Amino acid sequence: MTGYEVPRKFPTTVVGSYPKLEPAKIALKRLRKGEASEEELRPFFEQAIRIAVEDQVKAGVDIISDGEQTREDMVVFFAERVEGYMPGEWVKIFDNVYFRKPIIYSQVKWVRPLTVEDWKTATRFSMGRPVKGILTGPYTMIEWSFDLHYRDRYEAIIALAKEIRKEIEALVNAGAKYIQVDEPALSTRPWREEAEIAGEALKILFKGIEAKKIVHICFGRVEEILPYILDYPVDQFDLEFKNSDFRLLPYLKEYGYDKELGYGVIDVHTTQIETVEEILESIDRLMKLDILPPEKVYIDPDCGLKRLPRDIALAKLKNMVEAAKIARERW
Repeated sequence: MTGYEVPRKFPTTVVGSYPKLEPAKIALKRLRKGEASEEELRPFFEQAIRIAVEDQVKAGVDIISDGEQTREDMVVFFAERVEGYMPGEWVKIFDNVYFRKPIIYSQVKWVRPLTVEDWKTATRFSMGRPVKGILTGPYTMIEWSFDLHYRDRYEAIIALAKEIRKEIEALVNAGAKYIQVDEPALSTRPWREEAEIAGEALKILFKGIEAKKIVHICFGRVEEILPYILDYPVDQFDLEFKNSDFRLLPYLKEYGYDKELGYGVIDVHTTQIETVEEILESIDRLMKLDILPPEKVYIDPDCGLKRLPRDIALAKLKNMVEAAKIARERW
C-alpha cells in the first residue's frame, strides 16, 4: 500500500524507540549468548518490528519508526557494527541502568548498511506511512565512548560523521524520506564551542541529502545552546517539552525560532497516560505564542518510548493522535 497522505497541519510522529517486544528480547538474549547469528535471528527481529509498526499504525501515527527493536542501546548498536570500536566495561547511566561504554581503538570505518534492513521491514508493514531512518549522531557516539585513537574530540566526531554519512546515503537510496539524527548528549554540554562542533558534523551528514533532515535533542539545558544551533543545516529540531514543563517555549519566542518543530507533548518517564485534553492544552500553549504555524509543528513524545510498558506506550500514542486531530480543526 502506498500514497498515505501525511496531514498538512500537526502531523504526528515518534522519536524512535518502542517498548522491546518479546521476539526481540528472545533474539537479543540469544545473540548475546552467542547461540545464533544476527542472520539466523532475523525472523525474530522482523516479527518484533512488525508488531511495533502495527501498534503505531493502530494508534494512527502518521510518520513512524521501526521501533528500534534490534537495538539494545543507541550507542552500542552502532559501535558493534562500525570498524574501529571494541566493547568496553559496564558504566552506570542513571538509577539502575547500565551500558557497556564502547572503546575506539583505531580509525572508525563504516563497512555495510546498519539500519536499512530494519527500515525496509518497517516499510513493508507501515500501510503506506513514511518510516523515519534514525541514527545516533557522531557527537553523542563520541561523547558516550572512550576514545583511545584520535587526537581530540573534534577529530573523532568529524571522522565518525564521515562514516555515518554513508549510512544516511544508504537509507536515502533505499527510499527513506525522513532522516533523524539523535544527539541527546549535546544538551549535557551546553556550550557554544560544543554546539559548533556538532554543527560541523551535521553539515557533513546532511549536505546534499534529499530527505527531511531532523535532529533530536532532549533532557538537558537546550535553552543554553539554542542561539548557537538555530543555523544548523536541518529542517526540523525534535525537542523535549513535556517533562521539563515546557520551559523552552519562551526561548523559542525570544530567539525567533522558525524551523519545523518536533513538539514533545508525551512524558516518556512516567506511566501516567496524558489525556486528550491535557495534550490539546499543550498544543494550545505553543500555538498561543504565535511562534510557528501548525504546518511546521509535528506532534510527538519527548523521546523514545522504550522504557514504558507496551500498553501504556500505545495508549499515550492514541491520545496524542486524537489531540492532534482536534487541534487541526482548532488551528
